Amino acid sequence: MPIRSLLFTLMLCLASLAAASAQESESIAITVYNEGSALIRDRRSLSLEQGQNRVNLADIAASIDPSSVSVRFPAAADIRVLEQSHAASTASRDALFKQFAGETITVTAMDGTVYSGELLYGRGNDLILRGEAGEIVMPNINTARDIRFPGFPEALAAKPTLQWLLMSAAAGDYPVEISYLAGGMSWTADYNLRLNADESALDLQGWVTLSNRSGSAFDNARLQLVAGDIQRVQAEPLFAEARAMVFDMAAGASDEVQQREIFQYQLYEIARPLTINDRETKQIEFVSGSQIAAETFLVFDASPRTGGYYAPIDYPEGYGAEPASVLTYLTFSSSEETGLGADLPAGRARVTLEDEAGAGLLIGEDRIGHTAQGDDVTIRLGSAFDLSGTRRQRSYESISRTVARESFEISLRNRKDDETVEVRVPERLYRWSDWEIIESSAPYKRLDGATIEFRIKVAPGDETTLSYTVEYTFPRLR
Repeated sequence: MPIRSLLFTLMLCLASLAAASAQESESIAITVYNEGSALIRDRRSLSLEQGQNRVNLADIAASIDPSSVSVRFPAAADIRVLEQSHAASTASRDALFKQFAGETITVTAMDGTVYSGELLYGRGNDLILRGEAGEIVMPNINTARDIRFPGFPEALAAKPTLQWLLMSAAAGDYPVEISYLAGGMSWTADYNLRLNADESALDLQGWVTLSNRSGSAFDNARLQLVAGDIQRVQAEPLFAEARAMVFDMAAGASDEVQQREIFQYQLYEIARPLTINDRETKQIEFVSGSQIAAETFLVFDASPRTGGYYAPIDYPEGYGAEPASVLTYLTFSSSEETGLGADLPAGRARVTLEDEAGAGLLIGEDRIGHTAQGDDVTIRLGSAFDLSGTRRQRSYESISRTVARESFEISLRNRKDDETVEVRVPERLYRWSDWEIIESSAPYKRLDGATIEFRIKVAPGDETTLSYTVEYTFPRLR
């Protein structure tokens, strides 16, 4: 109760200051980047006198980066910015106590008792007043219903404010565009995918999820979104380098979101003005598709992961097997042929499965990277409950100083009641780049210079074992 009353009194003071000093925004355009910043362009009108003018521009983003402010007046206007400063909001209870030391304030207790006197000390919950008769009074702030100050001191900023000292060659009303960077705003792409019962097709709905934690609200703002990662200079948030992906909205795009090119970027532009409140999360659909061809598959991957071939690995133990489960994946293409025909910015994808009763069941969630139209999207759904596998090194043999052979055995178990499954088994040949498979119990496919893949079918209630031997030829000089 006492805090609410104090805040209400402060709000009355702040509102009167804003009405006296702020110029209303005529239009606001916001460009939001993934990494948590926004470029804000604010158009206003200033009424200036000839000569020097002191101007306060309030209603700017609380998270403004003052070093990024750029000001543009009409080319015909002879106006110079002599000084520019930024005053963050400094109004608080302790700040008011400090500013009004020696002044008369009034405190009303919950029981209606009124204390009025010269403010001798105020900090935190401690307050000391001297009454008209010279008596010392210490009201309990925790039980105060109301605290009143004689006004609002100019030394305190009511809200984040840009303060300018301008030199104008002539009096008049001038339009001005203020651009600046602000933190606390970001956007992500969120995708809801509904997989049909036979796992052959899916419906996709893509949403722009905009988060505003800038400390300010924006009314009727034009909103643009950049898909990509912006390089920022630490402690000096300037644009140093940008990496933006070209996105073609094409057939799968929503009319709500449009694409246009500017410089080396592709932007998503919301077709209508938006009101974005502080601490608000807003969603806008930007892409959709139905009956998109899809496929699910299983993977058992326990082979060692390495960063590349740097030197031959010729000791018997090598790299041990990694812990692994049989994982389930979903894949589909973003091409027009599959029914989507759109680019997909990086974001989070949630997959539900339509069961026989028509209800939906969440079966997995993953993040996807930037995907250009025509590329495949692969989403990891989770671990298979009734499938398992093991991998072990069966033997290692040094044939000579330059030749070694290694054998592995992979066992896959299917505990399903009535379903035969196919499991993909990638194997990385990690010891050296010169290798050859000299023996294998199953066919394999070479994926790249270091990886092969087996596809093994396992009947319900059965266990299947795969084995292979690889021969490495090491360099003579090691």
